[in-house]
Amino acid sequence: MSLTLFYLFFAAFVAGVVDAIAGGGGLITVPVLLGIGLPPQVALGTNKLQASFGSGSAMLHFIRAGQIRLRDCLIGVIWTAVGAGLGVGAVQLLDPALLRQLIPWLLGAIVLYTLFSPKLGQDDIHARWPAGPFYLVFGLGIGFYDGFLGPGTGSFWAMAFMLLLGYSMVRATAYTKVMNFTSNAVALLFFLIVGQVQIVEGLVMGAGQFLGARIGARLVTRRGAAFVRPVFIIMVLLVLVKLILQNRG
Repeated sequence: MSLTLFYLFFAAFVAGVVDAIAGGGGLITVPVLLGIGLPPQVALGTNKLQASFGSGSAMLHFIRAGQIRLRDCLIGVIWTAVGAGLGVGAVQLLDPALLRQLIPWLLGAIVLYTLFSPKLGQDDIHARWPAGPFYLVFGLGIGFYDGFLGPGTGSFWAMAFMLLLGYSMVRATAYTKVMNFTSNAVALLFFLIVGQVQIVEGLVMGAGQFLGARIGARLVTRRGAAFVRPVFIIMVLLVLVKLILQNRG
């Protein structure tokens, strides 16, 4: 294995651990891919390949740990796939500048709400929305956003699951991985069709993601919301800072 491939494997491993716990792994992997000289579109396509391994690995762990029942979120998978497909198509036609300006405000609201709601996500509570309308609205909406832009997708899903379906933070993290895997896979298919994926680099990083995500998912199930909460807040803040700096640039 060349030094570059080892570097990519290690970066993806770290990103896999972080992403399985609280999302935001792309903050590590996308700059690394750009840093080895890939064009932006190819870096994003390759990132979707390796991220699919990470979200898929975490999803499998949560299923085996009994945190996910796939039949409960099948409709969410369908709507998220539709939304992601529409988002990938829209990014070719629309300027994402408006979303780049809006998303930092939404992420800031998530941080503040989480900080001032210390009991948020400690346990499952009564759902505020029925599952059907929830997945229609958020599957289409967040799926579209992930296909169109992406940063903070996991944070939006986790918060939606906690606030509207009443999931604990651990359970919300688990179901978020199902939706992340869905939108990653749909976006990856598009990037493969247009030839914007580096297969070798993506598979090497995918191996790192797969291993890292398993470790991160185990930490979530073993240590619970008290462990996930601070990591979640930190990663949302990092995504927020990244987007603010991008907008100023």
